[in-house]
Amino acid sequence: MTLLKKFAYLIGLPALLIAIWWVSTLGTTNFFVPKPGVLADKLVTVWVGERFVQDVVPSVTRLIIGVLLAILLGTVAGVLIGTTRWLRSLLEPMLEFFRAIPPPVLIPVLMLLIGINDQMKVAVIVSGCIWPVLLNTIEGVRAVDGTLSDSAKTFRIDGFNRLRYLVLPSASPQIMAGIRQCLSIGLILMVISEMFASSEGLGFTIVQFQRSFAIPEMWSGIVVLGLIGVTMSFLFQWTERRILGWYHGLREVEHAE
Repeated sequence: MTLLKKFAYLIGLPALLIAIWWVSTLGTTNFFVPKPGVLADKLVTVWVGERFVQDVVPSVTRLIIGVLLAILLGTVAGVLIGTTRWLRSLLEPMLEFFRAIPPPVLIPVLMLLIGINDQMKVAVIVSGCIWPVLLNTIEGVRAVDGTLSDSAKTFRIDGFNRLRYLVLPSASPQIMAGIRQCLSIGLILMVISEMFASSEGLGFTIVQFQRSFAIPEMWSGIVVLGLIGVTMSFLFQWTERRILGWYHGLREVEHAE
């Protein structure tokens, strides 16, 4: 696929949707649906400058810290639980119980335990993001090929070397699938945590715009959230392609056959 074709695929649908939006708002005065030109103007005037530093940067920083902590904790705990049968049997009912609890419900509890601060907002993100990473890691570790596992035992590859050269490579596709899920969950929880108790951040600012009936400004904040999500998706795809290059190459060979 040529570079020009890739670019056309990338911008084709967004350009079409914007064109439909522009045509459908011609001649209308709907207060709740701003025109593309108005929204683009608010996107620049509201978010380029001081507000970007005061609201966007702190929100993204908390999101990155929360997601990284969830990935680290989820992967380490998932490998430990997945490789220890008795521990998995012991913890499985408790994991299913806590996984079923919606993370936003924990916000008032975390506010009482931690306080209304950045640590609480990061904890909210971790509380929701850790589950897809943890559960996918457990299943990935459990699904290690039996033949490869027996071969490792035969060649006396155990301990850290077994973890490094067999378990983690075998489980890495599912771990990355869990990380992909946790990114979108983290973005949602970042906004929710800032809507409850905060004096800055994207979630707080969007709610303030909504309450003061600054509708174009509110929509511009939603667009900023979407742009952050798209950026995270592209960065994840770039990282995944490098970490799982061997896996994608193997799948391409299998499809070719």
